[in-house]
Amino acid sequence: MDHAARHRRAFSIDRRRALHMSAVGVSLAGIPVRTAMAQTSATPIASPVPAGDVPVSGEAVPELADFDALMFATMPKWNLPGGQLAIARDERLVYNRAFGYASVEDGEVVGTGSRFRIASNTKPITAVAILKLIDAGEIALDTPVFPLLALEGPANAPYDARLDTITVEHLLVHSGGWNSSATGFDPQYPAGSVMASHVFGAESPADPTTIIRYMLGQPLDFDPGTVSAYSNFGFNVLGRVIEHLSGQPYEQFTIDEVLVPAGATSMAIGGTTLAERMEGEVRYYSPPGLPTRESVYPGEGFAPVGYGGYSMPGLDAHGGWIASAADTIRFALAVDGKRSTALLTPDAVTLMETTPRPPSAAAGVGNAETSLGLGWNSVAADGGYEWTHSGALEGSNCAWLVRRGDGTTAAFVFNSLPQDFGAFFGDVIPAMQELLAGITDWPETDQFG
Repeated sequence: MDHAARHRRAFSIDRRRALHMSAVGVSLAGIPVRTAMAQTSATPIASPVPAGDVPVSGEAVPELADFDALMFATMPKWNLPGGQLAIARDERLVYNRAFGYASVEDGEVVGTGSRFRIASNTKPITAVAILKLIDAGEIALDTPVFPLLALEGPANAPYDARLDTITVEHLLVHSGGWNSSATGFDPQYPAGSVMASHVFGAESPADPTTIIRYMLGQPLDFDPGTVSAYSNFGFNVLGRVIEHLSGQPYEQFTIDEVLVPAGATSMAIGGTTLAERMEGEVRYYSPPGLPTRESVYPGEGFAPVGYGGYSMPGLDAHGGWIASAADTIRFALAVDGKRSTALLTPDAVTLMETTPRPPSAAAGVGNAETSLGLGWNSVAADGGYEWTHSGALEGSNCAWLVRRGDGTTAAFVFNSLPQDFGAFFGDVIPAMQELLAGITDWPETDQFG
């Protein structure tokens, strides 16, 4: 087979693998993307930036200039105001660049340390926190979670006895019994979170524990462990397991035990509104045509979807973190000690990357026919396993993180999400994988510093 044929075959394999992994890993906010309508002037709108006018920061890497070109082409094509791309080879950060605008209105450019929402790329972080508790002997994969939490459901509500059979593993492989793809109902987002506040007379937006208590009065969609259906709610439950066992808030435990040991010191659970934008955090932009929506804060009327269409603290363990692309790479490299002290034992890493998921319950975002992995989406590749995840929040952001079996790790983040997000991920991820697979002469520098 000649070189060109080998390259075509390798790209074909990488493209199929990338599309499979992106299908498993993308989580959109559980509010259906509505038909494009005219936005009000109050909604931030991503302004197209001509490729030649996209500002860029971070150290130029001539050997990897093709990645610059891909970012320059991607951002105006998909109407993305700002983004970051970071790449590591083995334990070295060889590329870390920022593109476009953190705030279009202010002319504020994105820096390599700017922080973005990472949406469902939160799930691998939560999974590693749970696996640390397993390593410590505090819990096991077969531990039933609801008897452990002992939460009280709504008064006089029916109780599905199958709830008591849901284990830690069921939640990590999206097999707890909830199928939002089929029902169109994800309690992590309105109207579920609003109903949870109403039922308990609690403050709105509902906190994660109130949402769980509400769901104790709802029937399951399938028997736990029989099929797999992508579940944000299941990772909310895992966050409360972490709090129950550690005696700490989910955010603090994860910072102390996972992120700081990994050297990922920029990360935090993000705020909901523009006024709650954190220091160094970018501004988020709805794609043109996405209408405003009722704010999760009572009495505040309508808001841009990314600034009130859902509560970020309510998403904490499945979609709440903000981070730079480089810090998500620090986390990925620390899981097994590729860089820094290993977060997990070798046995826990093996469980994380080889545990099979039950067959998919449904087609659609976040579901694939067959897959592996606890928290991460894992596939055998390059003599090892490739771990990946994608994240997306409607009207807000998109992200992707991959740790390939060949020793390359990459992450991108952007501060908007195209309405046709499936086409976006299907375009960008295979193109990124093709470039990553084609590099034969990697820089020897290390920007981790």
